[in-house]
Amino acid sequence: MKDMVTADIQQVKLKFGIIGNSEGLNRAIDIAIQVAPTDLSVLITGESGVGKEHFPKIIHQNSSRKHGQYIAVNCGAIPEGTIDSELFGHEKGAFTGAIGERKGYFGEADGGTIFLDEVGELPLSTQARLLRVLETGEFIKVGSSKVEKTNVRIVAATNVNLSQAIIDGRFREDLYYRLNTVPIKIPPLRERKDDIYLLFRKFASDFAANYHMPPIQLTDDARRVLMTYPWPGNIRELKNITEQISIIEKKREIDAATLQTYIPLHEESRFPTLVPHVGGRQGGGFESEREILYKVLFDMRSDVTELKRLVGEIMSERKAGGQTAPSSAVPYYPGHADVQLMTVPVKPVPATIDISAPVKPPVSDVQDTDEHVKESLSLDDAERELIKKALEKNHGKRKSAAKDLNISERTLYRKLKEYGWE
Repeated sequence: MKDMVTADIQQVKLKFGIIGNSEGLNRAIDIAIQVAPTDLSVLITGESGVGKEHFPKIIHQNSSRKHGQYIAVNCGAIPEGTIDSELFGHEKGAFTGAIGERKGYFGEADGGTIFLDEVGELPLSTQARLLRVLETGEFIKVGSSKVEKTNVRIVAATNVNLSQAIIDGRFREDLYYRLNTVPIKIPPLRERKDDIYLLFRKFASDFAANYHMPPIQLTDDARRVLMTYPWPGNIRELKNITEQISIIEKKREIDAATLQTYIPLHEESRFPTLVPHVGGRQGGGFESEREILYKVLFDMRSDVTELKRLVGEIMSERKAGGQTAPSSAVPYYPGHADVQLMTVPVKPVPATIDISAPVKPPVSDVQDTDEHVKESLSLDDAERELIKKALEKNHGKRKSAAKDLNISERTLYRKLKEYGWE
């Protein structure tokens, strides 16, 4: 029996081009094969770039619906104002620009399978419509009062923590349980150490054939670098880097020094932290708009802390020297929080400074400047500035800018519309 299961898994890998032998990957494929003959809803979870898109195809091709329509929908790429029309269709004249009737994906896929990628990005109103389809197989087109019937199998995927999204009020709990009838978790590449080199060799061979050149190979040291790197972008990142090396490097044997120019040993050196440690999570981007505001607040806090340290040094000098000067001698930092300072001493600067001597902050003479902070920075303006910088960095490309901010294209589109930047 075990041999039969293993044979089925290997057959699926060959058919869909899946590389790897890790236990977590094999387990995910096995669950997909077992659930395929049923009509149960499936929720596929895993980090971005792990290959979640293969599993809905495995389920569809091994089901009784394999001769029906298979439609993949990226929910995060459809603007919020049109997603209901895309999924459920609309009647002629239902809204401005609706010059004709539209069937919608659920109408088109009747008798087949719909794959809802990035399902965590669906608006709450659309989630309610989707819940009705899951429960009764019924939906209503935009601008219509007629109830339509559909018979579709729904497979959803997300890299969002839906449990946290439920707590935050961004995802319906009843919809989560409907979608999560059968969960499939795809392990990240860092948990599939033995698969990393297999994938590298496959990609190197494919690119060599595509570009008509010998495949690149790794020295032993380079292979160790490849295995120890955490691969935050997972298989997608590995594929992109392999392609870069295949095209750019003239020598076909890649050593560790060359490889490190493409994948630094430390993740932090390649992916600078944009958001401080918030709520037990070390951020590499903006998971939500709330974290953009956290970023601004933490920056302000850091500025105030630094200013307090400088005031402490000045007050320490006052104790030691006893000389005073008008408060106007204290430097002003434009753009930061205003801080009330008392008259402080000025002591001649020595010719040499012992930088190894520790700075002892005063215990009682320095007021807690947090009490005097006036929040003069608009959080809305800070959000605008961050979005503006992301767009400038990516030359106006919304998809790349949204990826840098770690928000969906739809969220970025809505923000641009609010700011009148369309």
